[in-house]
Amino acid sequence: MAIIAKKIQDSKTKAIGELKDTLKNAKDYIFTDYRGLTVEQITNLRKQLRAKDVEYKVVKNNFARIAFEQLSTPDLSGYLTGPTAVAITPKDPNEVAKILYDFLKEVPALQVKGALIGNTIYNAAQTEAFSRLPGRLELISMLMSVMNGPARNLAAALNDVPARLVRTVKAVADKKAEAS
Repeated sequence: MAIIAKKIQDSKTKAIGELKDTLKNAKDYIFTDYRGLTVEQITNLRKQLRAKDVEYKVVKNNFARIAFEQLSTPDLSGYLTGPTAVAITPKDPNEVAKILYDFLKEVPALQVKGALIGNTIYNAAQTEAFSRLPGRLELISMLMSVMNGPARNLAAALNDVPARLVRTVKAVADKKAEAS
């Protein structure tokens, strides 16, 4: 539960409103601890995430708690402690988790705290396991490949019958040509 002062400054209300507007454009969020990263490393991470239309935003924990409460999300206060940056994911959270964990291999100072995927909260271990799963596009391509397999086999079988006939006729013609 967020601590709400009796009199809230207009600048803070505006900051919470802007954060809420940013957060409501996505449905998936991955929380990280960026302590120990250099400006260059954070810039590099942001560049990789921006390529996937993901915003990586450093947030004030109390503002984020209030914004998430106003968006009626599950309680995320356990992930909003210490220095927190949020990867706001409008599309495929799996790809973002993969980017974060690949970056973590290069820069171990980054720590993934957890994630909110849909309405399900994942801890760090579950988020890592989620990052190892195939992404949405990979799953669609696997499904299309499986669905295309029987049609491909049928086409090959149907194409094989006339090809056998042609080879048989050619063999008979060759045999008759040898005989004469």
